[in-house]
Amino acid sequence: MSKNPGASVLLLAASLASACCAHADDADTANKSNNPLNIAPGMSLQDYYTPRYYDSNIHSNDLLVRGTLPIAPNDFIGVPQLLRATAPISTRADPSGGYSTGEGDLNLFDIFLLKSDGVQLGIGPMITMPSADQDELGTGKWQAGLAAVAIDASPRGLLGALVQYQSSLAGDSDREHVESATLQPFIIHNLNQGWYLRSTATWTFDLKNDTHYIPLGLGAGKVWKSGSNILNAFVEPQWTVERKGDVLPQFTLLAGINVTFGK
Repeated sequence: MSKNPGASVLLLAASLASACCAHADDADTANKSNNPLNIAPGMSLQDYYTPRYYDSNIHSNDLLVRGTLPIAPNDFIGVPQLLRATAPISTRADPSGGYSTGEGDLNLFDIFLLKSDGVQLGIGPMITMPSADQDELGTGKWQAGLAAVAIDASPRGLLGALVQYQSSLAGDSDREHVESATLQPFIIHNLNQGWYLRSTATWTFDLKNDTHYIPLGLGAGKVWKSGSNILNAFVEPQWTVERKGDVLPQFTLLAGINVTFGK
């Protein structure tokens, strides 16, 4: 140990400052990767496996292949935009008693970032295209609506929600009308060394048939840097705690990986 008390105090202060800055850097990196309003290009794979449904012995799986592309403000639109495309590869029970696996309905939305200071706010149009390979993998309808996001970011983590509403406007006349809404809370609590806790289960409301289910999730993830990119791997079990209707998910396991490019 140093015989100079002043030097020891300075060394201790430097060590604490270094640890504090490292934690702040980890939290900032985690927030960038988890924030749906982060203005950066990204790709993600998210797999939702549902082994148990209420009142049924079926199971299902949805692998979401998602890309995000930012658009800088310009003379025509003076705020940043985030284009997000989600292409599902789904497995569903089919009428023959077996299962079908293939492409589901493609979803696109364009979020306009209206407020970036403090609580971030974004809103924009969304559209779902009937691109499913089989009837049981999609709705057979063109759908349009709105998506809105509010996120409060701090060194502790993220708090906010993504709300979506859409209704069918065209498509297969033999398929029933679709009207739905979802609410996805974002509760992210940052830990040390890039680890974090998460709860992001999506609440789903079928407005046409007056049914709904509300799951709660509790999971964990870790972010790390790879060159100028951010990688983020996570897992989150989700349990349905409130429902109205039959054959609704009882338990779902979410696992995924996100890549945020150039940040």
